[in-house]
Amino acid sequence: LLRPVLKRRRAVTARELRDRPHGSFVRACGLVTMRQRPMTASGTIFLTLEDETGCVNTVIWPRLFERQRAEILGASVLAVDGRMETDGDVHHLIADRVHDFSHLARGLDSKSRDFC
Repeated sequence: LLRPVLKRRRAVTARELRDRPHGSFVRACGLVTMRQRPMTASGTIFLTLEDETGCVNTVIWPRLFERQRAEILGASVLAVDGRMETDGDVHHLIADRVHDFSHLARGLDSKSRDFC
C-alpha cells in the first residue's frame, strides 16, 4: 500500500536492510511499534520500526533525541536515516536523523508500546 511512496523517498525494507553491509547509510521507514528508554542506557532510545517485511531495531543517541524529541516520541510512522551496524545476524540502524511520516498512515489504527 505505502511501498511505492516509500520507494520514491528512497526507503528500503527491513528485509533489504539485512543485506546491506556494515557501515552503509540507508533510510528505513515503518510503523513505530516500540519505544524504550532503559534507565541503564544513559539516555539512549531504542525504537522498533515495522514494515511489511519485518522489523528494524533502531538506536537513537541522546543528542539526536534532544534535537528531534517531538518526532521521536510523537510519530506513528518514522523514516530513519542512519548507518547500519551488523554483527553476525544482529542488525541495528544507528539513527542520524528522523522524519515524521505519520501523514502516510492516516486512518490506520496503530499504537506503539512506549517505555519512555
